[in-house]
Amino acid sequence: MTALQGCLLISALLFAIGFAGAVTRRHAILVLIGIELMLNAANLNFIAFWRFGPHPEALTGFMFVLFSMALAGAEAAVGLALVIAIYRHKKTSNLDEVKELKG
Repeated sequence: MTALQGCLLISALLFAIGFAGAVTRRHAILVLIGIELMLNAANLNFIAFWRFGPHPEALTGFMFVLFSMALAGAEAAVGLALVIAIYRHKKTSNLDEVKELKG
């Protein structure tokens, strides 16, 4: 097994764990954690293909990861703000109990 295959295997496992966590959990914070795990798996793919690609000196994968991390931070901030707003209004963070978003 090459180093690229090892990185891709770890990334696939991380993505599968994140996907399973996002799909099976009912608590909103745990769903957000699953989404963050999937984003980190994508970042690992970017870094692996950049590092083992034909031009690792180009820094393209690194720039994609920086952009993705900025988007993940914004997603986490907006997601947590939505969870807090829903909790204040509905008094629950269980996604099954939140059926509608209008007040």
